[in-house]
Amino acid sequence: MAARPRKARGAASAGTAPVPPRCLPDPSSGAPPLPGPTLDDLLHDGLRDLLYAERKALQVLRKQARAAASPELRQAFETHREETQGQVERLNQAFDMLGKRARGKTCAAMDGLAEEGDEVLESYAGSPAADAGLLAAAQAIEHYEIARYGTCAAWAEQLGQADLAALLRETLAEEERADELLSGLAEAAINAAAEGGGGGRARA
Repeated sequence: MAARPRKARGAASAGTAPVPPRCLPDPSSGAPPLPGPTLDDLLHDGLRDLLYAERKALQVLRKQARAAASPELRQAFETHREETQGQVERLNQAFDMLGKRARGKTCAAMDGLAEEGDEVLESYAGSPAADAGLLAAAQAIEHYEIARYGTCAAWAEQLGQADLAALLRETLAEEERADELLSGLAEAAINAAAEGGGGGRARA
């Protein structure tokens, strides 16, 4: 009698259902779902983004203050840079409240905004429109920070972290005031000066 062919080890028999991966629980078994990221994690990541963004803003504001032709705009940049140093300290305090190490995380959004500001410096240096471009670049950063601080403050409140939410809203109020100041400067003089004495670029 011929010997039966031997099965290769590990091969499934014909018609046998594949074994489900052990790492995925069977939904019908009643086992609890695997743990995943939570709102606490979102808040922590948001604060890390903000810490990176504020540190980057310190560098950007220094460049913008040096490049600004308007004394009022230069003063606004210098004043907000001093405020930003205090905002970094508040973020360090926020990490302490969470029992976390104060460590930033690369923020692509902030890097992109900073690069746009650098492009303005290169493209409009010495032109009547330079200050208007610098102001717009600075406001883009303010708007990003306002959105992030508002979101993180709301998350902190949802998590019952009232003191942390209040701390974040303190910085949020500073960012909103800085944005309003820049808008006032733009409307009062900076945008008009960008026209170069009223001529501006020739229209086709």
